[in-house]
Amino acid sequence: MDTIADMMNSLKNAAALNKPSVLVPYSKLKHEIAKVLEKEGYLKRATQLGKKNKKYLECFLAFNDNKAKLTGVHRVSKPSRRVYTGAQKIASVKSGRGLAIISTPKGLLVDKEARAAKVGGEVLVQVW
Repeated sequence: MDTIADMMNSLKNAAALNKPSVLVPYSKLKHEIAKVLEKEGYLKRATQLGKKNKKYLECFLAFNDNKAKLTGVHRVSKPSRRVYTGAQKIASVKSGRGLAIISTPKGLLVDKEARAAKVGGEVLVQVW
């Protein structure tokens, strides 16, 4: 049961079908990942819906010329295999055209920000 992988697959599938938005069950970590994707331009916005134990996260995809900006995702660190990296060993994704979201002591950062801040952490997902 990997909820982050489920969210990323839902986003990838919605992008492949040119759907404007997708609903996923809410969690704080998913909301933070959506904020990072929104800041990087892969999502227009992400809003929380519902109350108490029926919360959802509605993610609106960003498009360029009727094509979604998000074309692929890869879940790196899984529940069965955690992947950590140091600040010097953070690799670029798709020769710099993609990004990696890393959970660091300073919060969720994109690979470029983590290199600049010289912090490592758990590599959650790669997006391109």
